[in-house]
Amino acid sequence: MHNHHLQPPPTTTSTGGTTGSNNSSICRITFSTPFILLITIIFSLLLILSLSFSPSSTPLPPHPNPSLFPNFHNYLNSPSNPNDQNTLPSTPPTPPSIAYLISGSTKDSSRILRLLFAVYHPRNQYLLHLDRKATQKERDELALAVQSVPVFKAAQNVNVIGKADFRYSIGSSALSATLHGASILLRLSNSWDWFINLSAADYPLVTQDGWREVAGTSGISQDLLHILSYLPKDLNFVNHSSYIGWRESKKLKPIVVDPGLYLAEESEVYYASQKRELPDAYRLFTGSSSAILSRKFTEFCILGSDNLPRTLLMYLSNSPSSESVYFPTVLCNSRKFNGTTINHNMQYASFNSRSQVRRLNSSDFNDLVMSGAAFASPFKAGDPVLDKIDHELLHHNRDEPVPGGWCLGDTETNKCTVWGDAEITRPGFGAKRLEKHFLELFSNGSYLSYQCQYEKSSSSR
Repeated sequence: MHNHHLQPPPTTTSTGGTTGSNNSSICRITFSTPFILLITIIFSLLLILSLSFSPSSTPLPPHPNPSLFPNFHNYLNSPSNPNDQNTLPSTPPTPPSIAYLISGSTKDSSRILRLLFAVYHPRNQYLLHLDRKATQKERDELALAVQSVPVFKAAQNVNVIGKADFRYSIGSSALSATLHGASILLRLSNSWDWFINLSAADYPLVTQDGWREVAGTSGISQDLLHILSYLPKDLNFVNHSSYIGWRESKKLKPIVVDPGLYLAEESEVYYASQKRELPDAYRLFTGSSSAILSRKFTEFCILGSDNLPRTLLMYLSNSPSSESVYFPTVLCNSRKFNGTTINHNMQYASFNSRSQVRRLNSSDFNDLVMSGAAFASPFKAGDPVLDKIDHELLHHNRDEPVPGGWCLGDTETNKCTVWGDAEITRPGFGAKRLEKHFLELFSNGSYLSYQCQYEKSSSSR
């Protein structure tokens, strides 16, 4: 049974970064109410302090290669002229910049690198995270692999987290790691427009930038940056539903102790015997762990300019499914942002008869193409369908960046060894498919009927 897109599935545990790793053992233990309150406060403070007291400024990296960003270097090397803004010619919308957090666990380095090549563009920012289940040697080797790619080094836009976080599939450590990664990306660059968190099990179905067609090829491309350049930069693409049934209650009411928040070594996730009622001060929304978030909303969550993100963080610090609840709930309970929410995370997923996400394979390829989604998940490492996506949709080799308007090479084998202006995007024919999907989302204001709607729940509060 296939079920995807506008109406999100029942809440699932986080898939954002520990794909392929074994879940830690789960123990059940009885805690007194004062003890539960104490550990909730402690864990919440750890989460908030880890975000609030991280370095306020990050040393700026060296200037990127001038061939990739000629306008940036012309600006640095020319005297300022306040009248220049009145003499600029009319140009198409400036392509946006996307900040990607790509997370994985032990033995996921090759998957992360493959995903990085598939979503790479010099305009974007990339932060790679191997959680603490991976060895320090794996992180070091990943960093060396990144430095060995000339365009990554020239653009100065790929970074690897050296001090890793745990990302347990149950608990709030995955949410903590995502917020930590987002805060680092905010400090690394002040110019990106959207934040996207991906796991090693995810893969793109569209190119970042249209590629230059070569005689003899019949491929198509879909240009994410080109399409996003025509959309308001305050939009947030997040699956969400306020429906709380018995299945959702099983993942919201239990109390867990996530050791990933306070222990340096891998340990067990503990379930308390008590359960708690759902909050009355705000309504919970469930969704998926992956989302496309605006920079303004990301700053709203990280900087704590409102009580809601902090209050919800405290509540979810001992929840089994924090990452799939946090962003939808903050968005839909905030008057400032609930009007910017699109009930679609632009990721294709397929579910079995038990409403569980199933792995995608070659039999799903036609559905992937026709879905109009920008990403899909989950994939098994090395599945042949990934090669098919690389060949027929992205038109690149798995260990090379996807060609875009910034690639000036004149043959199939050296397209991206010669660099041009990264601010020039060249949408391919396949961009029409992605454009059609966005038009369907926004036509006649139909997206409003799916936006943070209250649904009567079958579970008692």
